[in-house]
Amino acid sequence: MKIALDPYMFRALPIREMVRTVADLGYEYIELSPRDDFMPFFRHPRADDERVAELRSALAETGVQLSSVLPLYKWSSPDETERQSAVRYWKRMIEITSSLGCSLMNSEFNGRPEAAAESEAAFWRSMEELLPVFEREGIALNLEAHPDDFCEENDPAVDLVRAVNKPWVNYLYCAPHTFHLSGAAPGADIAKMLHYAGDKLQHLHLADTFDHTASSGLRYILNPPGTTARIHQHLDIGQGEVDWETFFSTLRAMEFDGVATVCVFAWEERARESSAFMLDRVRKELAR
Repeated sequence: MKIALDPYMFRALPIREMVRTVADLGYEYIELSPRDDFMPFFRHPRADDERVAELRSALAETGVQLSSVLPLYKWSSPDETERQSAVRYWKRMIEITSSLGCSLMNSEFNGRPEAAAESEAAFWRSMEELLPVFEREGIALNLEAHPDDFCEENDPAVDLVRAVNKPWVNYLYCAPHTFHLSGAAPGADIAKMLHYAGDKLQHLHLADTFDHTASSGLRYILNPPGTTARIHQHLDIGQGEVDWETFFSTLRAMEFDGVATVCVFAWEERARESSAFMLDRVRKELAR
C-alpha cells in the first residue's frame, strides 16, 4: 500500500520546496497534480527538461517517490479540435512521466454530461490514439468518475474501465465524490460500490464530503432553481458525512493494496496540519 499526498494546497511553493514540505510531513509518496509551472489544468504541459530534472533531483534528495501523475485534459470533448489538442497534451505528459521514472497516471473522463454519447465516442477515439503510447512507455492508467462528467456514477464508470480491456487500465474510487457516485437517491452504499469495482479498484482518493442529497435534497440550496451545478467538498476525514467505518472495513476485507492519495483541498490556511492529520488517520485505519 502506498499512501500519497496530492500537494495541490502547496502548489504555490517552488517545486523543490514543495517536495521538501511533503517529506517533512512524513509522506513517502506524491501524486503530482496540476500546477501552473509544470502541468496546468487543460493546457499544454509547461515543464521543460530543466524543470523535469529539478523535480527528479528534489525527489532524490528527499527520498520521496512519485506514486502517480494526475493530468486533466479534455480528451473526451465532443469538440474535435479540443479533443485533438488534449491528445497532444497527453502525449507530452506521458513523455514527462516516463522521464520522471513514474509508471502510473490518473485522470478523469473529462467529457460533458449533456452530451454523454458524443463524449464517450470522443473518449474511445482518444483511447485508440493513446493506449499504444501508454503501453510503449510502460505506464498504467487509473480513471475516476467525476461530478459534471459524462460518466458520474460508480458502476457505469467501472464498466467503462472494464470495456477498455487492458489489465493496466483500472479504476480510482474518489471518496469525496461518494454521494455523486451513488446516483440521485439519498445516501450511498459504499461497500456495494467498492465490491462492484472489485479487482479493478487500484486507487483511492481520500477526503470527506457532505451528502448533498440529504434533507430532501435541501442540504444545499442552489440558485437559480433547477441549476445543473454539482457540489462536493474535499475535507478532512470526520468533517463530512462519508461512512468511513464502512469504507475502511470494506477495503480491509478486500485486502486493498493499491495507492491511497490524500486529497484535501479545503484548508489552504492549515495545509500542513490537515495533511499531517490525514496521514496519521489513514495509517491507523489501514493498519487495523
